[in-house]
Amino acid sequence: MTHTGNRAFLSGNAAIARGAWESGIRFASAYPGTPSTEILEYCGTYKEIDAQWAVNEKTAMETVIGASYGGARSICAQKHVGLNVAADPFFTVAYTGVNAGLVIVSADDPGMHSSQNEQDNRHYAMMAKIPMFEPSNSQEAKDMTIAAIKLSEEFDTTVMIRTTTRISHSESIVSLGERETTPEREFVRDMAKYCVLPHNARRLHTKVEERQKKIAELGCKSPFNRIEEGNRSIGIITSGISYCHAREIFPDASYLKLGLTYPFPTELIKQFAASVDKLIVIEENDPFLETAVRSMGISCTGKDRLPICGELNPDIIHASLAELVSKPMPTITPAAKVDIPVRPPVLCPGCPHRGVFYTLRKLNCTVTGDIGCYSLGAFAPHNAMHTIVCMGASVTSAMGIEKAMKEKVHGKLVAVLGESTFMHSGITGLIDTVYNKGRHVTMILDNSITAMTGHQQNPSSGKTLKGEATKSLNIEAMCRACGVTNVHTVDPFDLKLLEDTLKEALNDTEPAVIITRRPCFLLKDYKPQVRLVSINRDKCVKCGMCWKLGCPAIEVSPEDGKTVINSALCVHCGLCASVCRPGAITQAKEEAK
Repeated sequence: MTHTGNRAFLSGNAAIARGAWESGIRFASAYPGTPSTEILEYCGTYKEIDAQWAVNEKTAMETVIGASYGGARSICAQKHVGLNVAADPFFTVAYTGVNAGLVIVSADDPGMHSSQNEQDNRHYAMMAKIPMFEPSNSQEAKDMTIAAIKLSEEFDTTVMIRTTTRISHSESIVSLGERETTPEREFVRDMAKYCVLPHNARRLHTKVEERQKKIAELGCKSPFNRIEEGNRSIGIITSGISYCHAREIFPDASYLKLGLTYPFPTELIKQFAASVDKLIVIEENDPFLETAVRSMGISCTGKDRLPICGELNPDIIHASLAELVSKPMPTITPAAKVDIPVRPPVLCPGCPHRGVFYTLRKLNCTVTGDIGCYSLGAFAPHNAMHTIVCMGASVTSAMGIEKAMKEKVHGKLVAVLGESTFMHSGITGLIDTVYNKGRHVTMILDNSITAMTGHQQNPSSGKTLKGEATKSLNIEAMCRACGVTNVHTVDPFDLKLLEDTLKEALNDTEPAVIITRRPCFLLKDYKPQVRLVSINRDKCVKCGMCWKLGCPAIEVSPEDGKTVINSALCVHCGLCASVCRPGAITQAKEEAK
């Protein structure tokens, strides 16, 4: 955070955290997931906010609900697919309401920069029947967080803030305020409010519907929903980052800029539509606003012209609505054409997962994968991951394949997931495997951290989000408690032991677990013992064994086709030396202690 007096240059995520602090929020919980991760990391920098990483999004949601019931203003953040995991408590708390204010952030990922789908979570607000804010810049992200807390307490409801990748990660100037002193609240026993038994839920549902109408009326007066007068020949309804893109292409048009987008401010939409000649709805992904507009009997242009897939940007809007644009897009003279080589994503040099996928491919295993750094095992040269569905689905997908194919896959089927994903949602799948007499192998790749989202702590790392020491989960004991008898722990850099252990586990008549344990090489506190790797190129026979590792430090000389080790990238993990049969690549021997 770049800070100058009462203003700062903040990302949308940092601005939400700042808004949480200014609004008097005392508790925050989340499971890391791009593009939402930094919200909790920034919340953790404020001493007044008790911020914690949860085991998964469901536990995070349930904990902040409890904190709200207990009188602490709270916030829960997750990426769009994370809200799927938290959906059960999310829908129910919409009925119970809150005690202290409760804000739920969903960070969507149009364009799927780091996600397995492109779902539009605005529908969640509609399904749960809770109000939703959509910021279009960092200032609004902060202001809407504060407004959401006030709205939450005024109407006894959870409030959703829906951001997208561009809002989450783009930075802009934000005016800062002081922290609000929040009133003391305590949990008051109220079975009719907090116990969602059927006879209570029926009454609470009626309350929800009445609340919807009141907030819709409020939305017509909210400063976050405003009509911006311009040329009335074109009127544009939009929200979020789409507003910024539309402004670039149609600077003179009239706008209904929505910030409190749900419940729909029906009367304001009708008023605006009646004041313009042609109405356009510009939004990313689903026709969420457009469908609402059309349901009011209002004709508009929207997804019949604008794409439903991927992110929007000014170029796309211009191309889709070219005949309506008064000024052409500026032409840019292209530079001389340069053929840039394709750079597919790869595991980092020294990654402890590399040897795992090398071995899985060598043994021609069928691999059900999961969400994490190890998802890269699906790419060449490994090609050693054959399904990726969602967090924890590696174990259960393997169980399903096993039930479908029976003996045809025995001895070849392996589920792969990380230690953080195992704790997130893999434990129940392992219990299910044992209970239902599965026989596949589960590999837990323990690199000591939640790595893919930027090195967040988890229950096995021994530290909290605040950096405080805490108990570390014993993964071996957890697997045995799930009923697994055959639990093995190996160093993934010891390829021979890894291969032998995997062969043994594949032949077991019971489910087996292999835990590969070595820290992520990028951990700042990790100080591995370095034994230098060197190459004698005279001995290189171009067999290609080292290339199959997919290490960025291993290159091929354009002159003679032999292996070259890039010293700027090599971290001397020694995997290449262990697979080099001609002995061209060697690693210094371990010194006696």
